[in-house]
Amino acid sequence: MLRIVLPLSFIVGTRFFGLFIVLPVLSLYSANLKGANDFLIGLLIGLYALAQVLLQVPFGILSDKIGRKKTLLIGLLIFILGSLICSNTSDIYIMMLGRTLQGAGAIGAVATAMISDFIVEEQRAKAMAIMGMFIGISFALSMVIAPIMSSKFGLSSLFDLSTILTILCIILLFTIVPKETKIKHENTKSSIKIFFIEKNFFIMNLTNFMQKMLMSIAFFTIPIVLVDTLSYPRDELYKIYAFSMILGFFAMGLAGSLGERKGLAKQILLFGVLLFVLYCILSFISIYAYEFFLYKYAYTLIKQDFAFILFILAVLVFFIAFNLHEPIMQSCASKFAKVNEKGVALGVFNSFGYLGSFLGGILIGLAFHYELSSQAFATLAVLAIIWFVILSFLKNPKDFKNIYLDLNKKIDLSKLKKLNGILDIYQNSKNLVIKYDSKKTNKDEILNKL
Repeated sequence: MLRIVLPLSFIVGTRFFGLFIVLPVLSLYSANLKGANDFLIGLLIGLYALAQVLLQVPFGILSDKIGRKKTLLIGLLIFILGSLICSNTSDIYIMMLGRTLQGAGAIGAVATAMISDFIVEEQRAKAMAIMGMFIGISFALSMVIAPIMSSKFGLSSLFDLSTILTILCIILLFTIVPKETKIKHENTKSSIKIFFIEKNFFIMNLTNFMQKMLMSIAFFTIPIVLVDTLSYPRDELYKIYAFSMILGFFAMGLAGSLGERKGLAKQILLFGVLLFVLYCILSFISIYAYEFFLYKYAYTLIKQDFAFILFILAVLVFFIAFNLHEPIMQSCASKFAKVNEKGVALGVFNSFGYLGSFLGGILIGLAFHYELSSQAFATLAVLAIIWFVILSFLKNPKDFKNIYLDLNKKIDLSKLKKLNGILDIYQNSKNLVIKYDSKKTNKDEILNKL
C-alpha cells in the first residue's frame, strides 16, 4: 500500500504546498507589486482557488477517459508554467495570471481518485489519512519556510521552490507509481447534479467550502493584523506559525487515529467546526477591542497586549481546527461515491473547497478595504454555527461496510442488487466487492442471499 500511497500523497502534498507556501506572506509582499491594492491582493489570493473551482470536475472526468497518470501530468505541467510566470514578474496583474495558471493544474481530485482505485475501502481511510498527513506537513513546512525564504530571497523564491518540487513529482509519477488498476462494474452513470444536491454530498461539499474559506481568511488576516496592526516583527512571523503547527500536528495525529481507527470521523468534524466558531469569536473580540481602544480611549501598550493575546489564541485555535479536519475530510467524502464516480464526486468536493478559498480571499479583502474586519468575523461566527447544525445531519461514514469475495465464485448479482442496503458492487484485480449500509442490512443477510 505504501508504495502507491506515499508518492501520490507527495504529489498531492506538493500541489497544496504550492497554495500554502505563499499564503503566510502573500498579503504582505504583494503590496509592493505594481498596481496592487487591498482588493486586488484579496483577488490574487483567491484566483488560484477560482481556477481550481472551474477545472476540478473537468479534470476528474478527463481522468476517467484518458487515465489518471496522463491527467496528472497535464495538471503538473500547467502548474509549472504558472509558477515560472509568478516568479518572474513585479506586476500584480501578471502575478494574477500566474496564480490562475497554477490553479488550473487541478489534479487534487484525480490523485485522490487514483488512491481510491488502488486501495480497498478498509485500508482507504488509512491511505487518505496518510495523504492528509502529507497535506498537513506541506502546510506546516510552508508556514515556517515562507517567512524565512521570502525575507531573505524575496517572494519569487517561493515559486521557484514550487517549480522544483513539481518537477520531482513528475519523475515520481512515472518511475514509482504503479500502472493504473482496472475496475469492472455494472453501475449506470449518475447525473452530475446528484453530487450537488444529494444530502451527504451536499454536506461534505459545504464542509470543504467553509473550511477552505476560513483558511483563506486566516492567512489574509494573520500577517496583516500581527504586523501592520499589532506591530509584530515581520521576520519573526515564522515563530508563531511554527508553534501553531506543533499544536496542529498533535491535533492531526489525534484526528487520524480516532477518526478512522475508532470510527469517530463525524464527531471530529463536528468538534472542529466548534473550534472554528471559537476562532471567529476570538478574532472578532481581538480586532474589535483594538479598534475600540484606539478610537474611543487613549491607546496604551497594555490594551495592545490584550488584543495581541486574544488574536494569538485565535490563531492557535484555527490551526488546531484546520488540522483536525484535514486528515479525514477526503476519506469521508470518498465513501459516499460509487466506484465509477469517485473522480467526479471528489472533483465536485474539491471544487467547493476552492470556491471557499476564492470567496474567502475576496470577501476578507473587501472587509479590510472598507474597515469592516470585526463585523466580518462576527458574521463568520454565525455562519459557522449554521454549518455545525447542517453537519450534524451527515450520514455517519462508519456505517459503510464491505464484503470481499473470490473472483471465481459464481454469484447472481441481479438478486443481490435488489437487497435493501446494497450501495455498490464492483470487481478489482483481486476481489468482487460488495459495499453495504450496516444500518439497513448485515453481512450474514447478504451471504445468505448469495
